[in-house]
Amino acid sequence: MRVRIKFCGLTREQDVKSAVELGADYVGVIFAGGPRNRTLDEAAHILRGAAAVKRVGVFGSPHATELSRYVASIPLSVAQLHGDSSAKAVIGARAIGVKEVWAVVPVLDGVLADHAEALFLCADAVVLDTRAANGLGGTGRLFDWAAVAGKLAGMRRNARLVVAGGLTPENVAEAIRFLKPDVVDVSSGVESAPGVKDPILMSRFVEAARSA
Repeated sequence: MRVRIKFCGLTREQDVKSAVELGADYVGVIFAGGPRNRTLDEAAHILRGAAAVKRVGVFGSPHATELSRYVASIPLSVAQLHGDSSAKAVIGARAIGVKEVWAVVPVLDGVLADHAEALFLCADAVVLDTRAANGLGGTGRLFDWAAVAGKLAGMRRNARLVVAGGLTPENVAEAIRFLKPDVVDVSSGVESAPGVKDPILMSRFVEAARSA
């Protein structure tokens, strides 16, 4: 199966259009803070041209009411949980009608968080991302793919594997060879400025991922 591609941290309609034209599988908008954070209304406007591409909302630790409203209003295909990505949070998101739940596992010094194995049993996908000082991902920095690859061998079960953290057109093929993910997730690695995607870099990223 081919590796699927997610462009995340989208802040402009034209970048969503570029993602669609390039054949991306997922487009993501951030609601978890930071320079790419968007409101519900902004996200709905940005994603209105997503066509059949799946829409992903990236959340911190949302209240169930907020999560339900965002998922239904845009609407979102996927809720990606960063702040609280526990098995309990995944089950709670499903209970309010979220169709697909991705749980983020921060990676620090090649070590996976303790709850990673449990998430592979209950989430639709597990996102590996470099751990930031605040405990979340979204740093745009690489983690040690070789160190993590061996640990994943006995964990990968029901959930798909999504690899994020510092991916670029230059290194995505190597990440795919090491980790054999189902999805590669890029944000800052295809930007000319925070939240501003470069269509040439986006195209190069797709080409590199497809050829890996």
